[in-house]
Amino acid sequence: MAEPLPMAEPIPTPETIVSENFERFPWWLILLWGILAVIVGIMFFVTPAMTTVLFIVVLGAYWLVGGLFTLVSLAFNRADMGWKIFIAIINIIAGVLVLAYPFYSTLFLLAFFIIFIGFWAIFMGCLHLYHAYRAHDAGTAVLGIISLIFGILLLVFPFISIMLVPFIAGALALVLGVTAIVFSFTAKKDQAAPLQ
Repeated sequence: MAEPLPMAEPIPTPETIVSENFERFPWWLILLWGILAVIVGIMFFVTPAMTTVLFIVVLGAYWLVGGLFTLVSLAFNRADMGWKIFIAIINIIAGVLVLAYPFYSTLFLLAFFIIFIGFWAIFMGCLHLYHAYRAHDAGTAVLGIISLIFGILLLVFPFISIMLVPFIAGALALVLGVTAIVFSFTAKKDQAAPLQ
């Protein structure tokens, strides 16, 4: 009889995501981040197409600037020079293409994202089903079936999935933003406690 596999790590909640990533920052910075996340979330719901294109354009500008900075950094640090040049060129090309063709780049990146998530969900579903078979765990089997169905739906209905991405991103931004705002007040009390 096969040994039972170790239990999977618990799924992180918005509270744990925020607390793990922001506990070292001052409370006012967490509050500012939360407010910005809420604004971005609302924008995704109010103007999903424009906000998504704007988000992709900002991402393209980030890639372009990051690639240029990587090339400039070679003047001071030549470690892993070949790898840095390769990454910088890829970032610059991606950034230029996104900025030159923002609409087509948005469609391409969203389609790529949906396809990647679809295949990843199918892979994880099969992996969970295999673990469930070996460990005789019905809960893992259910999780595997859900993941498998989710991945298949993404690949069978890619256009519907692409249209839903802005709303999913908006909901995630709202949840994380509100959580960050609430956490900022807790952090304010904790950071002020030693001063009392």
